[in-house]
Amino acid sequence: MLDRRYFMKTCSGMGLAGTLFPGVLWAQAKADGAKKINKEMIENAAAIADVPIPEEYKEMMIESLNDHAKGYEEIYKLHIPNSVDPALIFDPVLPGMKFQTERKPMRISKASSSATAGAPRNLEDLAFASARELSELVRTKRVSSLALTEMYLGRLKKYDATLKFVVTLTEERALAQAKKADAEIAAGKYRGPLHGLPWGAKDLLATQGYPTTWGAGGFESQKIDEDATVVKRLDEVGAVLVAKLTLGALAMGDVWFGGVTRNPWNTNQGSSGSSAGPASATAAGCVAFSIGSETLGSISSPSTRCGCTGLRPSFGLVPRTGAMALSWSMDKLGPICRTVEDCALVLDAIHGRDGKDRTVQSAAFNWDANLDWRKLRVGYLKAAFERKPDEQQEAAKEEPPATPEEQKKREERKKRREAARARTEYDRKFNDAALAKLRKMGVNLVPAEMPKFPYDAMVTMLTAESAAAFDELTRTGKDKLLTSQKDYDWPNTFRTARFIPAVEYIQAARARRMAMDVVAKVFNDFDVIVAPTGGEQLVITNLTGNPAVILPNGLRGSDAPKPLNDDPSDFQNAGGPGTPTSLTFLGKLYGEAELLTVARAYQEATGFHLQHPKLMPVS
Repeated sequence: MLDRRYFMKTCSGMGLAGTLFPGVLWAQAKADGAKKINKEMIENAAAIADVPIPEEYKEMMIESLNDHAKGYEEIYKLHIPNSVDPALIFDPVLPGMKFQTERKPMRISKASSSATAGAPRNLEDLAFASARELSELVRTKRVSSLALTEMYLGRLKKYDATLKFVVTLTEERALAQAKKADAEIAAGKYRGPLHGLPWGAKDLLATQGYPTTWGAGGFESQKIDEDATVVKRLDEVGAVLVAKLTLGALAMGDVWFGGVTRNPWNTNQGSSGSSAGPASATAAGCVAFSIGSETLGSISSPSTRCGCTGLRPSFGLVPRTGAMALSWSMDKLGPICRTVEDCALVLDAIHGRDGKDRTVQSAAFNWDANLDWRKLRVGYLKAAFERKPDEQQEAAKEEPPATPEEQKKREERKKRREAARARTEYDRKFNDAALAKLRKMGVNLVPAEMPKFPYDAMVTMLTAESAAAFDELTRTGKDKLLTSQKDYDWPNTFRTARFIPAVEYIQAARARRMAMDVVAKVFNDFDVIVAPTGGEQLVITNLTGNPAVILPNGLRGSDAPKPLNDDPSDFQNAGGPGTPTSLTFLGKLYGEAELLTVARAYQEATGFHLQHPKLMPVS
């Protein structure tokens, strides 16, 4: 009897079969009783893949193709762990690029009057205070780290039943750290502005003594016997880890093995993902700051949904050692906070080489809160701000539906397109107001455009790398343990990615290199570029490795279009009355200091970050 798994594995070893619908070949092979790739399979593969192969070459190919399959089997036996990176290293730095390498003392802003006043009678009044404000209260001993830690632990417990943002409370560790911080500060050993501040980690960061679940079914009890570099560095500056926070399973969306993490502004919605818990907990005033990650929108999207300020640093600025790998050429770790300067304080603590993550550059981040943003060159993506929703109905291009079920699916897609179009059109006024405000501040906004290029096609690299990172999960069938099993979820993506030819992965990498060149030319003329959140820039800058800051840009009014449904696991359940909008600022590679300066100026001129959700704990 022909083994189907063997056949699928063998087909995946064929560069040609990589583009094929495997069921066709499987049926043929089963009929033939074949256990190896044969000439007829090659002929069918060549016909479907539209790759002409002369007759005399087919016999020559058979032995090599079957030898390849044997080699794959030997590699499978290694059971390569997720922590092992490929020998190939993505480097976003192009020839001739320059960036600061000398690390200088950080210059933070002057403490606000509220931070220099005494502690409030009710400590929960500080729940939404910025890290900068909290740092001053802790430094001057007006508030103890222990009191803050107990307050945030209490809020995490109070609101988790509603928001579902906690995987594991690290209470014992946190209380010990807080007591140590208070003792050190009392003894005059102040470690800096994060000393004594409670924070939360996206649960893809290894933390010794606690589970690191990756949000995924089948990994609930996984323990990694080390601390991620980011965790170590925050320990070194005296920050207090209070919780491992949720992420969508294996860094996809906001659905994890414990449920759906919610948006504090509308608990009928998911918080988006995959940094679902960090954004939700930060927005809800349950941590002083958090650490998330982004591969393709995982800081940007939840920061938008939850009204946080998120920083996606340049690729190669923050070590990923001890973090779950999804895409070695695109993964980035960064802070999710309440203010831009908070992001700067955290980035200062976590960036720089650790001698383990080979992608990290020698770039230095030197925050200067007094840097004159008026002297910086600021552009804006003119066409992206002016683009109206596409009025063309995709359905008009489709063939007539074959079945009632197909007709129903088409009607559902049409409703979704119309809902997204209405939300985009409504949100235009927030983007227009942002540009007007920047001009009023004295910013000379110069039009900029991203070059036309097949950027989406390059995301093949992410798809292939993610499938490799979790190859054994797919081959063993354990992917069925993941909570969400829709067509766009990882299990289906990983399975289909096994049919991406190696040649096409390399071609995508070469196209990406070309894109890096043309995008770098755009940033040669600007220090910062303002952009609508989402859209093509999100894909482009994640591919090139450029940094981005996403910050709140106002709340939708009562007249905002309502979501199609109240299913929190549905990504289209977004927007609606009383929910946040956002704006994005893009920077040059390793130009975070200038990027954050401009974003902070806009944030302080608008004050949108001072709005907070009204939370109702489960009684």
